[in-house]
Amino acid sequence: MKNDINRVCIVVLDSLGVGELPDAADYGDGGTDTLGHILDRVDLNIPNLRKLGLGNITGAAGGRLAVDSPQGAYGRFAEASKGKDTITGHWEIAGLSTQVPFRTYPDGFPKEIMDEFVRRTGRDYLGNCSMSGTEIIKLLGEEHERTGKVIVYTSADSVFQIAANTAVVPLKELYHICGIARELMQGEYACGRIIARPYIIDESGSRVRTADRHDFAVDPPEETLLDRLSGCTPSARSATSSTAGA
Repeated sequence: MKNDINRVCIVVLDSLGVGELPDAADYGDGGTDTLGHILDRVDLNIPNLRKLGLGNITGAAGGRLAVDSPQGAYGRFAEASKGKDTITGHWEIAGLSTQVPFRTYPDGFPKEIMDEFVRRTGRDYLGNCSMSGTEIIKLLGEEHERTGKVIVYTSADSVFQIAANTAVVPLKELYHICGIARELMQGEYACGRIIARPYIIDESGSRVRTADRHDFAVDPPEETLLDRLSGCTPSARSATSSTAGA
């Protein structure tokens, strides 16, 4: 019988873990159970995922979403890669194992990087620390808007985030600044993503992040599953696409 199936869909639910892995504590994530904690607070209506067997995965939300006779094949996998960044997981799905974790910057980015950042972007910065994105714009938003200095921060992940009010730093300029940061954060300083975090001041006077976030991801070092399926080489991919990743 001819097989007419020629498409495969991969759906990634980022940050929707079904319980900790053995190395969770190495990354400060011991005791995590994202799906279970969401279910503690929200009545999830996800009938199709449940039919496929999401709730039947061992350890998933304590079995509260399990169904009789699930229609899909289901299971729980442990990453072979090292690290916890989003990019690491995406690369492994696409066939690349990362054995050296992306560098993180819990104490902020090095002076030599930030000095070059200022020189090349023409803008000074505030922050340069690890903090919640919503909290840092509350803390530094007023100074940013008064001085024009962009807000630079990171998190437990390998990310270099740049926040700005789009009335102060237009979106096009913010993306350009992130592109410069992407060029700087290579080699020994390489991090997984440079993230543009634009925000506005809404009618109530609150600082609210917009949907114009943009991630500038590091390029995979080798061919991925997508390259092989599309017949595209890494060099051709780099030549025809930006380093931005959603």
